[in-house]
Amino acid sequence: MAWNWKTFNTRALSAVLFAVIMLTGLLVNKWSFFFLFTFIHFGCWIEYQKLVGLIDKEYQHINPFHKYGVMLAGFCLMLFFTHDWFVAGDVSFYSIGWMAGLSCLFLLPVSEILFTRQLNLKLIMHSMFGLIYISLSWALMLNIRSGALWMPMGTVEGNGFAHLSSSLTRISSFAVPLIIIASIWINDTMAYIVGSLIGKTPLSPVSPKKTREGTIGGIVLSVTVIGSIGYVCEPGSAWLWAVIALIAAVTGTIGDLLESKLKRMAGVKDSGNILPGHGGFLDRFDSLLLATPFVWLFLKLIE
Repeated sequence: MAWNWKTFNTRALSAVLFAVIMLTGLLVNKWSFFFLFTFIHFGCWIEYQKLVGLIDKEYQHINPFHKYGVMLAGFCLMLFFTHDWFVAGDVSFYSIGWMAGLSCLFLLPVSEILFTRQLNLKLIMHSMFGLIYISLSWALMLNIRSGALWMPMGTVEGNGFAHLSSSLTRISSFAVPLIIIASIWINDTMAYIVGSLIGKTPLSPVSPKKTREGTIGGIVLSVTVIGSIGYVCEPGSAWLWAVIALIAAVTGTIGDLLESKLKRMAGVKDSGNILPGHGGFLDRFDSLLLATPFVWLFLKLIE
């Protein structure tokens, strides 16, 4: 097949633009981080509702309040998990998210009854899954970045996790999202390279191009690279960097398969086309969506 320079240039330009936007959002300050994941949140929701509508035709006809109200409820969940990270006077994003989120969740089933004259639990469950799959993940990412997991927990005397907690405090809340994202990127890249070189055994029918050899190779190399970087940056916490990489790589791979399953059920190749040649929001962040909650849970257990 002849090399297509036009396609290559399009994909390369999209990749560079994506990298610039991500790095700007992740590195500038807390506001850039917040706005980056707010944008990603709503982008993921638009694509999710499109996929679910293709899987279940009834979902295409949900009323406007349901359609946009559930997105707003998810955004409120994100605000709730910022805790005291954003405060203006006596008002915090946390309190706004708590009050507005409860209102949205209460009005969601009410709107179904008012607009359709019936309570369609199946459609509500589709939206509830979206809240867990998308909104909760980004809410926990903001929670990690806010440093809420590093808040003083009182005395830890006699706590078997005390030494783990001391290691956790050495890792900046600024660094953890970068560790998760880098782990996933290294895992995806190395899995592709190893799979192309020695891959023979398909990993799952959902994604035939993925191989077991590539998956194992990607995970091992991701843990090795991130653990080594951790050793250089903070030797005492290198093991923690490696564990985060392991969790992110394994659960990120499952997240990729989950999104592939959704696309296969919907009968589409890509979830969207926000990045020409690279797909949509869910295509870009499927691994991160599943990896974030598991990394958060691990950090919560050892705080």
